[in-house]
Amino acid sequence: MSAAPPLFDIALLTSRRDRAAASASAHDFLLKRVAEDLAERLAIVQRRFPLALDLGAHHGVIGREIGRLPSVETLISADPSANLLGQAPGHRLVAQLDMLPFGDASLDLVVSGLALQLVDDLPGTLVQIRRALKPDGLLLAALLGGRTLTELREAWLAAEAELLGGASPRVAPFADVRDLGGLLQRAGFSLPVADSDIVTVAYETPLALMRDLKGMGASNMLFERRRTPVTRGLLLRAAEIYAERFGLEGGRVPATFEILTLTAWAPHESQQQPLKPGSAKARLADALGVRERKI
Repeated sequence: MSAAPPLFDIALLTSRRDRAAASASAHDFLLKRVAEDLAERLAIVQRRFPLALDLGAHHGVIGREIGRLPSVETLISADPSANLLGQAPGHRLVAQLDMLPFGDASLDLVVSGLALQLVDDLPGTLVQIRRALKPDGLLLAALLGGRTLTELREAWLAAEAELLGGASPRVAPFADVRDLGGLLQRAGFSLPVADSDIVTVAYETPLALMRDLKGMGASNMLFERRRTPVTRGLLLRAAEIYAERFGLEGGRVPATFEILTLTAWAPHESQQQPLKPGSAKARLADALGVRERKI
């Protein structure tokens, strides 16, 4: 059997991020939001992290934020884009997100912001992260979820169906929050938690959103994308449909971003363990103040 084609064109993604590096700070509002949130979550963890990895470091927004915390000591910034990485703090490592060059039980902390949604094999990448973490090491990551850019996806599908008689993939199929807890457990993590936050951004026009995505180095990098250049007519029709279906008062348009945040620990004997079935020492009916009835 032949191997399935990759989901993402990693070479194209890396080259686009390299080109976007010079103006990355003009388009990093989502990264800044994620960085503040991850740093706030990490600040309440009462322990030291002698060696931390920022996986998918971009231009260092998250690394600089968590690097201010006294609990984080040595920081490694890793990213496939050398140009972006040149702006990141700490020790810098050019590396693919799904091929971690770290030994087992070598890291105390792995953080990642808006990067893991761009790997072909997320379960396999989570396994690598868990193996690289020391026992009781922490994974704290944010990635884009399935409701991200639903408006843009619908507009492109409608425009291509109307003008070309069929549609091609243009927005990545992001993960669902309901699946991520299970993925963390399958990867061998303990105490996994996944939560979702919806961020809606108002843009002046759909074209302004598309320019922002290009500035992020995040325009279409799907391997199965249509390889012919986008015509002006198709682009304008997609923008028209976007405005018609989702336009706000005043002429602006919304763009939805779903941010999924993962928290999980590498297993350690000191962690809280679930009780064995039947080992409870108090009756639930007593706690609720109701009468127990057998079924």
